[in-house]
Amino acid sequence: MKYLLLINSGAVDDNGGAAECTVADWQAYDEEVRGAGIWVSGESLADLVTATTVRVGPDGARTVTDGPFAETREVLGGFYVIDVPDLDVALDWAARCPGARGSGSVVVRPIADFGG
Repeated sequence: MKYLLLINSGAVDDNGGAAECTVADWQAYDEEVRGAGIWVSGESLADLVTATTVRVGPDGARTVTDGPFAETREVLGGFYVIDVPDLDVALDWAARCPGARGSGSVVVRPIADFGG
């Protein structure tokens, strides 16, 4: 079953990266996921200042604003899609993720299968 590991950082460093882990931590985790043969896809997102938010009102009018500006301190940093037997295994991999350390979190969600 495929699961999305959505990586959120509660604190960012001066370069916009997760404050509680290093580039080497991420490289090691990436190698571990790929080496285990469970990697489907994954990306690190560009700096938060590059984000744009689109909202469509009830009248169909589109509003475009710079940045997400959500009422939260967490910053979405990237994601992995992994293919593992069940939720327990997905949770184990999420717990290994450097993004789960300190003020960070990893949201685990199953990928919907519409039989297509």
